Amino acid sequence: MKILISVDMEGISGVVTSDHISSDHKEYERFRKLMTAEANAAIEGALAGGATQIVVNDSHGGMANILIEELNPAAELISGSPKPFGMMEGLGPDVDGVFLVGYHAASGTGAAVLEHTWSGRLVEVRLNGRPVGEMGLNAALAGAYGVPVLLVTGDRAVTEEARALLGHIETVAVKEGVTRSAARCLPPEVARERIRQAAERALKLGVPPFVVSPPITLRIVFQRALHADMAGLLPGSVRADGRTVEWTGEDMPTVYKVFRAMTSLAAADS
Repeated sequence: MKILISVDMEGISGVVTSDHISSDHKEYERFRKLMTAEANAAIEGALAGGATQIVVNDSHGGMANILIEELNPAAELISGSPKPFGMMEGLGPDVDGVFLVGYHAASGTGAAVLEHTWSGRLVEVRLNGRPVGEMGLNAALAGAYGVPVLLVTGDRAVTEEARALLGHIETVAVKEGVTRSAARCLPPEVARERIRQAAERALKLGVPPFVVSPPITLRIVFQRALHADMAGLLPGSVRADGRTVEWTGEDMPTVYKVFRAMTSLAAADS
């Protein structure tokens, strides 16, 4: 059984401000160690549940945060960027299940630690009219390959988002947001043990993949019209209003890459 573990950083226990996750800040080294430790907890649980192959994909920022020398040697690590599938690099029809570890809620979610969707330039993302965050986008990509998301960990807001979208999967809330930059956090040892136990249970689940039926319309609302101006340069895009761009395709892997291209174009607004 092959498991892909995508690891973000905002949803790690103890992380509450952007200083904690920025490589140019002194606090970053502490929290990349905690990120690696929560990845290890998921690996240990997957092994106990019967996984025979595990791939960990570093999915935060420049995607070179996890300390390979401290990662459980039972897993391989995909590190660095750019990668064709970004946060979901390593995904394919040979994968049996996905864990999303250290994730955060979608942009605009209340009492959600460091909530956003991909970047601060995006206000909202929808697939066929349904709002999604990074968790939903990545679950939809996995679903296109027939692969279910089995476990989501992060703050309480993203675990509630996951259950609402994906049903009765395993979730672990390692902290509860007070505001966007404050939270009540589990001690790291407790968070890791809960992740390990949930990961082991997750491999016994029979949940279906999250599939978005084609044609798939991606709708992005940007913060500023200039961001939409840039994203709208992509061929096939449709300007819905001053800050909103849509694009329709027949398969989720293509839509996912279009999403990444649009957000990259929007970032080139200066």
